[in-house]
Amino acid sequence: MQKLPLRYTTWVLFGLGTVGSLAAVVATHSVWLAMLALVCAGLVLVGLHDVRQPRHAVLRNYPVVGHLRFLLEYIRPEMRQYFIESDTEAAPFSRAQRSLVYQRAKGEPDNRPFGTQLDVGRQGYEWINHSMQPTTLASSDFRVTIGPDCAQPYEASIFNISAMSFGSLSSNAILALNKGARLGQFAHDTGEGSISSYHRVHGGDLIWEIGSGYFGCRDSQGRFDEERFVLNAREPQVKMVEIKLSQGAKPGHGGILPAAKVTTEIALARGVPQGIDCISPSSHSAFGTPLELMAFVARLRQLSGGKPTGFKLCIGHPWEWFGIVKAMLETGITPDFIVVDGAEGGTGAAPVEFSDHVGSPLQEGLLLVHNTLVGVGLRERVKVGCAGKVITAFDIARMMALGGDWCNAGRGFMLALGCIQAQTCHTGLCPTGVTTQDALRERALVVPDKAQRVYNFHHSTLHALKDLVQAAGLQHPREITAHHIVRRLTDTEVRLLANLVMQVEPGALLSPDLTQQHNVFRLYWPVARADRFSLSPPAS
Repeated sequence: MQKLPLRYTTWVLFGLGTVGSLAAVVATHSVWLAMLALVCAGLVLVGLHDVRQPRHAVLRNYPVVGHLRFLLEYIRPEMRQYFIESDTEAAPFSRAQRSLVYQRAKGEPDNRPFGTQLDVGRQGYEWINHSMQPTTLASSDFRVTIGPDCAQPYEASIFNISAMSFGSLSSNAILALNKGARLGQFAHDTGEGSISSYHRVHGGDLIWEIGSGYFGCRDSQGRFDEERFVLNAREPQVKMVEIKLSQGAKPGHGGILPAAKVTTEIALARGVPQGIDCISPSSHSAFGTPLELMAFVARLRQLSGGKPTGFKLCIGHPWEWFGIVKAMLETGITPDFIVVDGAEGGTGAAPVEFSDHVGSPLQEGLLLVHNTLVGVGLRERVKVGCAGKVITAFDIARMMALGGDWCNAGRGFMLALGCIQAQTCHTGLCPTGVTTQDALRERALVVPDKAQRVYNFHHSTLHALKDLVQAAGLQHPREITAHHIVRRLTDTEVRLLANLVMQVEPGALLSPDLTQQHNVFRLYWPVARADRFSLSPPAS
């Protein structure tokens, strides 16, 4: 018999109070006890409604007492000074941003009264310049063609779901994300935990991420297995294959899923034994040099039947990235896409030091990748995606101005699912059923309702992006450049982003003279090697 969850205690106590009060009424005929019985019975009925309603996961997991959260939310303007977290745009993930996601996910108006609530005079404030001749666009369904020369190119939305594995997320969360992606015709990245049965139910487009553990395509020794790869990669639902070199949340770290968490379903999806620690090594075994990485990309593209194949990385040592680019030049093999993951990325499985101090932030990483590809004449052959706290339409516009072709979001879509940032992802005690494997807790997340919210958030954000593109007098977000974005430097000085960020001329890195280039290119481009990731000289 399953133990009653502790979070139902208050509801149960009201039930016991109802029974006890009624018994006392029968014995004493007290009017006050009768009123108490009515109150307790009413709260029992409230709890019954809470666990059965589909819209609020918190109430389904915390009947009766969950209403306290909504009470505080309702009186928030008057209670603002009692909230610890800042409500300014400078906060890491502000209450205003969360509110925007919730409003769009629920299909509520996101208009804001009394104008901007930001300090437009503060250092770092940015805006996009508008045109005196705005355009009118027919659709907000902006697309980018990835792998145009592949046998099976993919017309991707420019806003997709970032990599989050089954195991990190609950089965209901995966179901809702994928159904939302199917409704909106955008992509759902599987994360390195591979393709589970829950990814397949609704048939939404998948980007299959393959990490160093080769989950879903590994042999008994944890090495890459061609036959198992082909079985998954050639499924029509899989649109692209993404090799994960590193992730922004914990680059260079690897990971472990403890044996206790390796359930039957997770073991089946990952192709690992149940009840044994599931290891993600810190580096790949299928390749050890940039040249071997390019060969692996070509191999996966061929095995998948000609689907776009690329890799994801958080930029670390610049010479390692330069070595990869030199391998592209030497072999003639290019990935169809590269996803730049910023250090802003989040996870419930990273040490604080890695979350806060390892890996390049998205802006710096994206600029380096974009400019390097421009500098060697390969930018037109390789599409560049990016991820790292992308929430609003302006975030997308800004990333495209810095060189991105599309954006992925993890946190935004988690909020659309109902995440309240309780920061208990790693404990299994998620109050909204998003990041837990507890069957009772994840039951709180009602798939049809949350799938619609995922779709709403995507649709409304792209509609807002269309408004920005129109206001700037453009036809597509791809036309946004660093010349359209302005940043305030001081109280009295503003500069175009184009005058502040690194910009390399096409083909400039192919010249032997690098004296006019940024220091990162002058110092590290000449010593980067295609045959090794390190800078050390070859063994004698």
